[in-house]
Amino acid sequence: MSDVFEKAVEEVKILKKKPNTAELGHLYGLYKQTTAGDVNIERPGLLDFTGRAKWDEWNSRKGMLREEAEAAYVELVEKLKDKYGI
Repeated sequence: MSDVFEKAVEEVKILKKKPNTAELGHLYGLYKQTTAGDVNIERPGLLDFTGRAKWDEWNSRKGMLREEAEAAYVELVEKLKDKYGI
């Protein structure tokens, strides 16, 4: 992982306002694809709504190259910084 990615990971934690649920989901999916690759765990059970949503976001990136996911994550964080401030 690049220094730019690591910086984006830290910057997203200090946004002035918390991103909405959809934005958080996109961040999670891209982060997991960058750091772990394709989804490698079973989908959580029916009653684990949050776990299932996070798994679905990650799984939607299946096949995406690590470099692509990393670039998309950094780009999304830049947009969120513009939207919410840092």
